[in-house]
Amino acid sequence: MDLKTSLGISASGLRAQSLRMRVIAENLANQDSVADTPGGNPYRRRVASFSAEMDRQTGGVGVKVKAIENDKSDFLKVYQPGHPAADKDGYVLKPNVNGLIETADMKAAQRSYEANLNAIEAAKSLTMRTIDLLK
Repeated sequence: MDLKTSLGISASGLRAQSLRMRVIAENLANQDSVADTPGGNPYRRRVASFSAEMDRQTGGVGVKVKAIENDKSDFLKVYQPGHPAADKDGYVLKPNVNGLIETADMKAAQRSYEANLNAIEAAKSLTMRTIDLLK
């Protein structure tokens, strides 16, 4: 595997994890939002999914964002009869975002991002060592 291929694979991983962190940040930012209208649906958690992508030119396999989909899990119902977004029974639907899960996902995305940065640094270091040996 040459330098260009290894850098391309790691760069695709960086892009994918960066997008994943943006989606997670959006989920965390909206975890307390509710619907604008009584009985309406609040923010729905979003999840990024990835797939492997073959680069025909280099032969390397990178990461491609397959989709950003809505999480189909149920909303949390909280009894708040005086709330403007409450339905006729006094329940307010809260987003299906769990802060602990989002924090764990963010940490995993951060670690993956760091691993790709380390792979780029290792490839660069090996290339520099090879150049030094050829001098």
